[in-house]
Amino acid sequence: MKILTGNSNKPLAEAIAAKLALPLVKANIRRFSDNEIFVEILENVRGEDVFVIQSTSYPANDHLMELLITIDALRRSSARRITAVMPYYGYARQDRKTAGRTPISAKLVANLITNAGAHRVLTLDLHAEQIQGFFDIPLDNLYAGPVFSRDIKETLGNRNLTMVSPDTGGVVRARAIAKRVDADLAIIDKRRERAGVSEVMHVIGDVKDRDCILMDDIVDSAGTLCNAAVALMDQGAKSVCAYATHGVLSGGAVARVAASPMEKLVITDSIMPTEAVRISPNVRPLSVAPLMAEAMKRIADETSVSSLFD
Repeated sequence: MKILTGNSNKPLAEAIAAKLALPLVKANIRRFSDNEIFVEILENVRGEDVFVIQSTSYPANDHLMELLITIDALRRSSARRITAVMPYYGYARQDRKTAGRTPISAKLVANLITNAGAHRVLTLDLHAEQIQGFFDIPLDNLYAGPVFSRDIKETLGNRNLTMVSPDTGGVVRARAIAKRVDADLAIIDKRRERAGVSEVMHVIGDVKDRDCILMDDIVDSAGTLCNAAVALMDQGAKSVCAYATHGVLSGGAVARVAASPMEKLVITDSIMPTEAVRISPNVRPLSVAPLMAEAMKRIADETSVSSLFD
């Protein structure tokens, strides 16, 4: 078993390698003067089971090309099996056609990874679970639920908790974690009453005098979570915090969170935290390195990964 990383999230790759007591494979990943990406594997990988750790986060196109070219280099170096470890799967939000002449980019990315030569994919909290069906190779989609549940029990276990889905699409995720931490469940239904009128948030469920936890898979601009926090406080919630697996946190998202009623936002390190995240007192990353490392070990040992889904 060998581990290789691209440039998207080296700290996570190093943490995973440390958990597995393995060194990272030496590789030269650089750019030519015209910004073309070049990858050279500096160690023998012939006949090896190689795991390439690369989140396709910002800049998504550069990191995706790094991954594809690295997979191709490993294939041409006669690696026995190549597993693309993608803690954050970029383009996952483009999982269906949203209008008449639009792409399904998540499927295109799946095709690119497969055709580059990957034999298997390991991901974390895919935005849309049906993306698993876009691949003709095995894909294991891990869940951050166990990591979040443990943190909630340790930091908020003595409160009257209500788990809140910020939209109807995230109900399954919120319900699963609510069961783990013995919390109630509420849902926020966003509706635009008519064209030109801003969205109205209806809270479905009793949140009065409750400590509410918003649960989502991706926090990008943080607008939805911040607006949901305001809606919950308006309905009498005692406090609001949020948990989201993938902290994209683009633009002024961190400042937006700081200015909102949320006590804190907890994310994972599936995307390398920016400097704004690292210095923010309102945003706290949890590491998924132990979870990813255990899954990788089980894949290498040809043992079951499914128990990690529980």
